[in-house]
Amino acid sequence: MVLFNKSANHQIRGFALATIAWIMCSTSMGLPEWRVWYLEEPIVSSPSMAFIGMWRACICHHIDNSSHQQACHHYTYRDALVPLDIRLAQHLLLVANIIGLVGTVCAVFALQQLYTERVQKNDDYNPFVLSAVLNAVASTFIFLAVMCNYFSVPSKEGVCFLPSFQMPLFPYAQRAGRAMGVASVSAILFLLSAIIFISYCPSMEKDSLPLV
Repeated sequence: MVLFNKSANHQIRGFALATIAWIMCSTSMGLPEWRVWYLEEPIVSSPSMAFIGMWRACICHHIDNSSHQQACHHYTYRDALVPLDIRLAQHLLLVANIIGLVGTVCAVFALQQLYTERVQKNDDYNPFVLSAVLNAVASTFIFLAVMCNYFSVPSKEGVCFLPSFQMPLFPYAQRAGRAMGVASVSAILFLLSAIIFISYCPSMEKDSLPLV
């Protein structure tokens, strides 16, 4: 016999949130728009805007009034141009991505246990605890990475670009890019998933719903 319950459906929603959160975390890592630089009074064929990402920086050159050209430089661990806050955010996002993936996989095994009734005999056993903890840790790491980038925006911290970019050390104006928003939503979804997983209670389920 299979135990059908509404609580299990909530765990499926938690798994869906964790999956979306992991995809968004991975996407944010590849986006260059963590910081958007604006340069003062750009001229033709000179850089007018720059996107500073976790793994690459992209420079936009105005060709004419209607078009522009973008050149990107991918970071390596040997690049001296990468500031400390970006290096820290790189590692935080990378670890969060791995932990989030492991937490999502753990949720798959927990759902398998739940729907095949291979849970522990102890009614208080929650098979989603490990996934909840991992997702909460991933959410925290992503949030810290976002904060590292967020506090660097108003201070207008500079980046030592390659000489070929012809970019100044500091921007005229700087704002947060869309990648920071994507990462923030990912952190929120990971946290919601963790809350859903940790709130699962098998004993209440068995008391309130019949076996079919």
